[in-house]
Amino acid sequence: MECISRIKISRIFFLIFSSLLLFSSSSYAQDKKVNVPSDSAIVKKEKKDSIPKKVFIPRIAAIRSAILPGLGQIYNKKYWKLPIVYGVLGTTAAIFFYNLKYYKLTRFAYTVKYNMRVYGTDSSLYSQINANLQPLSEQSLVYYRDQFRRNIDYSVLFFLIFWGVNVIDATVDAHLKSFDVGPNLSLRFKAGHSEMAGTNGLSLVLDIH
Repeated sequence: MECISRIKISRIFFLIFSSLLLFSSSSYAQDKKVNVPSDSAIVKKEKKDSIPKKVFIPRIAAIRSAILPGLGQIYNKKYWKLPIVYGVLGTTAAIFFYNLKYYKLTRFAYTVKYNMRVYGTDSSLYSQINANLQPLSEQSLVYYRDQFRRNIDYSVLFFLIFWGVNVIDATVDAHLKSFDVGPNLSLRFKAGHSEMAGTNGLSLVLDIH
């Protein structure tokens, strides 16, 4: 009887031990299951990784800037450059129209005064001369006329140059969009303490791996 009771007790302990083991195993499996990402999370991550980054094509940026200044900068998402582009081109355009206006006025004044002196005609047109130009002599009018004509040429030249710079800027900027500017560049500037020089400052670091 004592032997049978020991066997029963041992069986009871075995059953309890087995139950605890199974319970702990199931709990561990549940904990592991929580840490495993679900299929939806994996799909979302794959979709996020598969989203293509925008590629900036230099040729498109150049064509847009050539058609209308600033369009290339908008394409490159460099909106802060628009005031610079239109400010420079607007200034040269304003200089052009200013000089064009006074070129016509001085040319008209010189023509009227020349015809009055040589042919005795156009006296009725004298009152149409700009009040600031009436006291000037013919030589002074010729000088100012040529000066305004020269400024017109310069303003047109600079307008075309700045238009071309606008195209070049958009093209180069689109090229630079694809360059690696991360922290792992081989050649980069690094601020702080330089062990080689033993001083603090800005160092040019070349990583040759």
